[in-house]
Amino acid sequence: MSAESTPAAVAGLPTDPLGVAVPSTVPTHWYNLNADFPEPLPPHLHPGTREPLGPDDLAPLFPMGLIMQEVTAERYVEIPQAVREIYALWRPSPLIRAARLERALGLKARVYYKYEGVSPAGSHKPNTAVPQAYYNAIEGTTRLTTETGAGQWGASLAMAASLLGLTCEVWQVRASYDSKPYRRYQMEAYGSVCHPSPSDLTEAGRAMLAADPETTGSLGMAISEAVEVAAGDPKAHYALGSVLNHVMLHQTVIGQEVLTQLAEVGEKQADVVFGCAGGGSNLAGLTFPLIGQNLREGTTTRVVACEPAACPSLTQGEYRYDHGDVAGLTPLLKMHTLGKDFVPAPIHAGGLRYHGMSPMVSHAVNLGLIDAIAIEQDFAFVGGVEFARAEGIVPAPESTHAVSAAIRYAREEAADGEVVVIGLSGNGVLDLPAYAAYV
Repeated sequence: MSAESTPAAVAGLPTDPLGVAVPSTVPTHWYNLNADFPEPLPPHLHPGTREPLGPDDLAPLFPMGLIMQEVTAERYVEIPQAVREIYALWRPSPLIRAARLERALGLKARVYYKYEGVSPAGSHKPNTAVPQAYYNAIEGTTRLTTETGAGQWGASLAMAASLLGLTCEVWQVRASYDSKPYRRYQMEAYGSVCHPSPSDLTEAGRAMLAADPETTGSLGMAISEAVEVAAGDPKAHYALGSVLNHVMLHQTVIGQEVLTQLAEVGEKQADVVFGCAGGGSNLAGLTFPLIGQNLREGTTTRVVACEPAACPSLTQGEYRYDHGDVAGLTPLLKMHTLGKDFVPAPIHAGGLRYHGMSPMVSHAVNLGLIDAIAIEQDFAFVGGVEFARAEGIVPAPESTHAVSAAIRYAREEAADGEVVVIGLSGNGVLDLPAYAAYV
């Protein structure tokens, strides 16, 4: 084969497929739980009129391809070939039997973990960063703005932007910006710019600093800044790493793979699944395909959302309409919320420091399809260390919430031979200072 005919030499846009082989085990469609909910999901509302949002209301912030995914009721949405080719850099991610953990702790359950830390950015976030960058790029957007907590989302969007020909500007919660510099370095290595939030670069940021010059920031604050900048630039759009319906949709590649992988090792179903929950994307991606199977086929998988006790939106928040940001620039979302002005303590699991929860996850909890528990930080890190010493992978601080809850369940409650699945949403290689007090 001549050099001119190899995929690497094919001329075209960054959004064009290369023609490289994609494993058949990489999902071809995203799964939409909205098609199977027993009751319809409450609509997003316009903040001014309080009427249901239409596509035109979202157009200043998002490309039409994502807006259509936000409102679709179709059960499956086809994944573009260019996106599948990028997914194939790390998908399918492994489902691993935690046999050493079982032996070390004397567990009778069969414990598996779905490991999303194999992605180039080290977490599950590229599953939605890549399609969000793709749909923006094909519609002519040249610049993306976003927020990030621990930095996994910011790094993932920076990576996706670099692969698909966009620039990216990130506002990172100040507590994480100061304590996790390596995430910022990762974003900059991909060619993006990262600011601490709140900043003096936006009207919203300046107002927040005036109210509290020493604030540690919050995801709600960072969202306000990123939305403000995107709304003021006709060539820019905003990208959100969690919460919204289209983000939940993209992440379902995780759970679809879990169903296939469990069947391949002879398991009839997962009995209990544990996933960490902040804005909801990891939890939804891991569990929505399994919940859909429960609803359509009568399986009995139990889903447990593991949120931080420092930011307990599901276990202590109200289920009502609220803004997704502090400044009130976003639509009103029906979700479990602690209130848009809630500023959580600067816990190590910065990716879980969000005042609200995805409307789809909130709806599932409200319908009894998902259980929720709150995990204290110290307990989470104990489980993270136990897992690292048995399995060799240091979990991201966010993931330790699911890990510790699953270990406790497997020790104290699980029946002999029960199948327990943990969502290991990312690795903690860039978060090791957070482990310092626990090793």
